[in-house]
Amino acid sequence: MKIEFNSNFSSEKKYIINCVLNHFLGLQYEVIIDDSIEGYRFVLENGAFIIIADSFFSRITKIGYLTKDFIPDTIFSMTNPINKNDELIVLYGNDECKVTRRFIKVGLDIMASTFFMLTRWEEYVVEKRDSHNRFSAYDSLAFRNDFLDKPIVNEYIEFLWSLLKHLGINQERRLREFAIIPTHDVDLPRMWWNGLDFAKSLGGDLLKRRSFKNAVSTTKAYLQKMENGKDPFDTFDYLMDISERNNVLSHFFFMSGGVTNKDNFYMIDHPVILKLLEKIDNRGHLIGFHPSYNSYNNQDQFNKELNLLRTLSPQPIIAGRQHFLRFQSSYTWRIWDNSDMEWDSTLCYADKEGFRCGVCYPFPVFDFINRKQLGLIERPLIVMDGSLVSYQALNPEDAYNNVKRLVETVKKYNGEFVFLWHNSAFNTPTWQPYQHIYEKILNENSNNSRSTSAIC
Repeated sequence: MKIEFNSNFSSEKKYIINCVLNHFLGLQYEVIIDDSIEGYRFVLENGAFIIIADSFFSRITKIGYLTKDFIPDTIFSMTNPINKNDELIVLYGNDECKVTRRFIKVGLDIMASTFFMLTRWEEYVVEKRDSHNRFSAYDSLAFRNDFLDKPIVNEYIEFLWSLLKHLGINQERRLREFAIIPTHDVDLPRMWWNGLDFAKSLGGDLLKRRSFKNAVSTTKAYLQKMENGKDPFDTFDYLMDISERNNVLSHFFFMSGGVTNKDNFYMIDHPVILKLLEKIDNRGHLIGFHPSYNSYNNQDQFNKELNLLRTLSPQPIIAGRQHFLRFQSSYTWRIWDNSDMEWDSTLCYADKEGFRCGVCYPFPVFDFINRKQLGLIERPLIVMDGSLVSYQALNPEDAYNNVKRLVETVKKYNGEFVFLWHNSAFNTPTWQPYQHIYEKILNENSNNSRSTSAIC
């Protein structure tokens, strides 16, 4: 198959073609740059062809697209003419689609729409940020137009595949299997390291939260710790037991430094932590990196922490997630790539679950400042426990139902359901009503899941 397009923003076009055809569909193709071509021309082995509109890059000058003026201002939907039950969100282009036996013309600019979602250049041009300097879900095009819970890139992939099949493509697409991937950011491996920590917790219950009920619960938990030596946040064996019963691997992301009051709740070289790292490794689960609060835009800070963790870890450190999900679309991925990390899983909004990148497959990332594809893979996070409880204050039933709906959506596309449940999100008054959700999601879905840490 030949893919023909003109040289205007060819780096961006080659990247998105690689994502869609190679990485997502696993197809063989040859790129031909021809400045006489308008749009994207897909020529199959049998001579049939598709022309997909280039309604985005064709109107961009050399100044570039990194401005709010190029964020879509009108969003609408169209029906897939091959599979009429499928509705597609149109970000760029129009809903025209002419289909014959040997030729298809598509008005939806699949490539620019996919590029918009995967690269997160939207977050570079929209300047509004929350108190942690994060781009909020509520400021995203996806949330404002009610498609944050739809993996629209997966929908584009299926649309394109249906067109290629209609024209008789002589290739098979990549086979995928649904995978459920539990991850655990280790912010607080212990609730209390000593009696002073307990006194601070009790004081917070009584003076700050003014909750006698919480104070009683805290006291009971501390007495139990004194009796059996088990800290409430020491849930690591429990989490690994659940994963092993369900034939999946847990990913534990550890911190190893920082310069703010949101970091340094433990020392990575503490004997308790070193013993924990050995236990995780001996049981065959994965150890990753959880860079500190200010590391997301500081290469030196990132490297300092990463090098320390790599020195102490019993297994290679190749993956992880930013603390507080802090992410700067113009820089954070580059930091990870410069440090020879293989994959990141930061990309979910802190304040709302869903498909921030519009996809439930891992994908190679693009540096839109330097206009090149990086070696790093993004493994999109779909749900974080705190999004459900701390940010939205959902009741347990609604929280579970939201997660279940997203799992079913990911299953539809045989994607990866990556979710974050902190080791500390158990055994406290706040979390006890919700902690059954974690085990329930794994128990209900692991039979359909492959057990792997591989990127596909």
